Amino acid sequence: MGVVDAVSYLKLGHVFVANMTGNVVSLGFGIAGARGLSSAASLVAIASFLIGGLAGDRFGARLGEDRAGILRGTIVVQLGCVVVAVVVAGLAGGQIGDGSRYMLIVLLATAMGIQNAAARRLAVPDLTTTVLTLTLTGIAPDSRLAGGSESKVGRRLLSVAAMLIGALSGALLVLRVANWVPLALASALLTSVGLAAHRAAPELH
Repeated sequence: MGVVDAVSYLKLGHVFVANMTGNVVSLGFGIAGARGLSSAASLVAIASFLIGGLAGDRFGARLGEDRAGILRGTIVVQLGCVVVAVVVAGLAGGQIGDGSRYMLIVLLATAMGIQNAAARRLAVPDLTTTVLTLTLTGIAPDSRLAGGSESKVGRRLLSVAAMLIGALSGALLVLRVANWVPLALASALLTSVGLAAHRAAPELH
């Protein structure tokens, strides 16, 4: 989710909470001695993401083929993490201390791990939530220029556009308004998705 990564990267010390590829690369840079990067923060984000992924996968395995239940349940837990993050960011104010910083990393990375586990369990083709490399790779061969049918290009472009818009809006809000505002936006988006999933539950089974 571009909105939360905007907060984490710009305000939590150049660490990602959704894009773990970025964290692994940053960890390598940090170990090499690059300035402005925190190996500890990257490790905490990776560990929290893995914990969230494990929890989300165990939850999905328990529900089995209940796709609607998986989606609703993971959104509720993810929303809880992000709402707590909104409170933490609001109380921290403009200057986020180390305690609040690591608390936000844990909360947001855990939420993103849960989200990715749910996306993996639901297995919606060509609709990713945090990783776009393979999505972008698939656009070229499926285009008409390469002789493809373009049947999957629309959904892939939607994923890219959603990530870009999320990152842009999150960055603008965190830089020009307040740290907690983009997280509140993420909470509102999760709430909307949860309500939509609840209404569409019969079609998801």
